[in-house]
Amino acid sequence: MARFPNSPAPNLLLRLFSSNKRSSSPTAALLTGDFQLIRHFSAGTAARAAKDDKEPWWKESMDKLRNIGISAHIDSGKTTLTERVLFYTGRIHEIHEVRGRDGVGAKMDSMDLEREKGITIQSAATYCTWKDYKVNIIDTPGHVDFTIEVERALRVLDGAILVLCSVGGVQSQSITVDRQMRRYEVPRVAFINKLDRMGADPWKVLNQARAKLRHHSAAVQVPIGLEENFQGLVDLIHVKAYFFHGSSGENVVAGDIPADMEGLVAEKRRELIETVSEVDDVLAEKFLNDEPVSAAELEEAIRRATIAQKFVPVFMGSAFKNKGVQPLLDGVVSYLPSPNEVNNYALDQMNNEERVTLTGSPDGPLVALAFKLEEGRFGQLTYLRVYEGVIKKGDFIINVNTGKRIKVPRLVRMHSNDMEDIQEAHAGQIVAVFGIECASGDTFTDGSVKYTMTSMNVPEPVMSLAVQPVSKDSGGQFSKALNRFQKEDPTFRVGLDPESGQTIISGMGELHLDIYVERMRREYKVDATVGKPRVNFRETITQRAEFDYLHKKQSGGAGQYGRVTGYVEPLPPGSKEKFEFENMIVGQAIPSGFIPAIEKGFKEAANSGSLIGHPVENLRIVLTDGASHAVDSSELAFKMAAIYAFRLCYTAARPVILEPVMLVELKVPTEFQGTVAGDINKRKGIIVGNDQEGDDSVITANVPLNNMFGYSTSLRSMTQGKGEFTMEYKEHSAVSNEVQAQLVNAYSASKATE
Repeated sequence: MARFPNSPAPNLLLRLFSSNKRSSSPTAALLTGDFQLIRHFSAGTAARAAKDDKEPWWKESMDKLRNIGISAHIDSGKTTLTERVLFYTGRIHEIHEVRGRDGVGAKMDSMDLEREKGITIQSAATYCTWKDYKVNIIDTPGHVDFTIEVERALRVLDGAILVLCSVGGVQSQSITVDRQMRRYEVPRVAFINKLDRMGADPWKVLNQARAKLRHHSAAVQVPIGLEENFQGLVDLIHVKAYFFHGSSGENVVAGDIPADMEGLVAEKRRELIETVSEVDDVLAEKFLNDEPVSAAELEEAIRRATIAQKFVPVFMGSAFKNKGVQPLLDGVVSYLPSPNEVNNYALDQMNNEERVTLTGSPDGPLVALAFKLEEGRFGQLTYLRVYEGVIKKGDFIINVNTGKRIKVPRLVRMHSNDMEDIQEAHAGQIVAVFGIECASGDTFTDGSVKYTMTSMNVPEPVMSLAVQPVSKDSGGQFSKALNRFQKEDPTFRVGLDPESGQTIISGMGELHLDIYVERMRREYKVDATVGKPRVNFRETITQRAEFDYLHKKQSGGAGQYGRVTGYVEPLPPGSKEKFEFENMIVGQAIPSGFIPAIEKGFKEAANSGSLIGHPVENLRIVLTDGASHAVDSSELAFKMAAIYAFRLCYTAARPVILEPVMLVELKVPTEFQGTVAGDINKRKGIIVGNDQEGDDSVITANVPLNNMFGYSTSLRSMTQGKGEFTMEYKEHSAVSNEVQAQLVNAYSASKATE
């Protein structure tokens, strides 16, 4: 080891080799071998080398990288804000509005459907540069039906901007999004948008954020004028006024604070320092000693508190009027963390899923997560967030979830739906890869470790619809579309109803499923009819009934003859079997060879009860006697005898209809508790639990599935969009007499029309 004297050589070589470490040439292979040696060595001499070469090669580029998301309630102006960010960072050269009145539409809304409806459906990823910082932005949907997109985006972000409307304030979806950010421990800054609108009141919104979202927050800016008089902003940290000039607000001009605002600015700056000092010890000491706080000290304290998720700095502006966006970008680079300031965990599959903290350095083994899939013009496009190591074009990577070894054919950086090719990407970056078969949530490594990123929280679908293509010819495209949508979106499920033969699609709500039916029509040219899915009822018997039936047919030659005697009875509650058949015949009244045919006949008859044609369960059939004929008896004769015997005794056994009952868990703000509970009773539900969780009531109830259609929509209207519910199958239980009569009449009527 003497050949490496005390010099920067090891780190220099390390830098040289690590950029080569996965190339495929023989020289590089030689270097890679040396690289392992050097890495061991450099660990041993890290302390000495640090004196000469302070930081590893990637440190500066990591410090100047930000992965952020922009999320908010629907229509708070997220996409408009992103459009302005892209314009000011030089990624686009002209601004287009969301609803595409000029026929172009916002850059981030790349699907026709998004431009038409003016809502963001998929989260597009893009990157831009601001003051030599590289910023990856993920534009997320605000509509509650697309929460999986928001969850996936937050899973791979290091920080986020929560956009609030200065008129609407903290709305239902703001609360949901904030809850998701808290779950994934994402530090955030808030941006109060639309200060140019009538009724804009940023201080009301700030107080709402403190009360409803429990944010420990304070404004870092004060607006100069509001509504149509909104002119600019005062920066409370540097105590300067900023005005935005130029046709698109691109020239930021610093000026003096208006004289009539000096008192307000001093008061708000003191409030900011006081709020931050409550969660930052360094600043608290200065504040308690009444020492002056410099802009640099305040900035550092805000950064520490924001990254520790103890404080949320609040910015202001109007994206539509091009005011306040540049200071917000400064805030993003100043207060939100770089990838190496965030702790990410992986699960070690070799060690019983033990949590492993990832170093986040490009020197480590490759660990990357596929967080979004899209079907592009050139095949499947997979969005990857690289957590550790380096990924290069032409490398072999391993999908830990499937164990497959895949070559990276093409690596691109995304800008909404445009892309630019790159040769490699290191830890902290978000890139897209072509031609890799995988599902969303899969983890890729270079094979040296077997880590998976923690599983993403995928909500259960709450809404189902029956769909079928209008024309028989489009069946191939129909199944192709459903397969693609399932791969793209884990909350979209497809199943086949074995009884009705319908294709059932399930998702997060009516809008979610409508969008997929619409996408099927636009992208695959498949028109589909959508119906209410058939509920899987069952039938059962409630008392014992005897049967004694002789099936006799004479038609020249061998006839048919078979007699069965016995009884049917309900199985005891809680039994595992749904159908039991017992042969209790003593002697040879029926030859044993015919017994299986009799059992088959009863099973066939139980497949369709006579009340509404649904399967009959929980019954036991006991055969006690019978008769056979030496010539005319056959398997068919005894099978037919069993079918008719069952039909005859079925009505005497007092059959009832069973319906699926769902266990429904609702989370609603306490003020709506009475309305929601009343509605559950109206739907013939039984409330079995009611707990308090913060400001929310958690209601547990058993409700028949047949009464739950359209519930997501009515719950939203009852709770102003703040209610959430989950629903899972509990059991089948008997319906009331009036419901049974309705179902039987409806079945008879449909039979009569056939």
